[in-house]
Amino acid sequence: MTTIELSEVSALAPHVQPGSHEPVLLTRNGQTIATIVPTDEHEAESLLLSINPQFQAILARAEARLESEGRLSSAEVRRRLGLPPTEPPA
Repeated sequence: MTTIELSEVSALAPHVQPGSHEPVLLTRNGQTIATIVPTDEHEAESLLLSINPQFQAILARAEARLESEGRLSSAEVRRRLGLPPTEPPA
């Protein structure tokens, strides 16, 4: 990942302001090459994970495993961990 201070990219400054909710598309010869998406630190982490090929591979393996092995109910997880059953809602 590359980080660039906004002050170093003066042409973007008017379009990328705190509180902005509009994405900015960067183009070259009329073709979109990048998008600047307004975000906070938490959203940035989620965004970076969502486009990370290694993380996507982990998710795909987990999904395939769920498909082949099935899911465990919360009661089964509690049983395997030696935890008491949960109380049904009153």
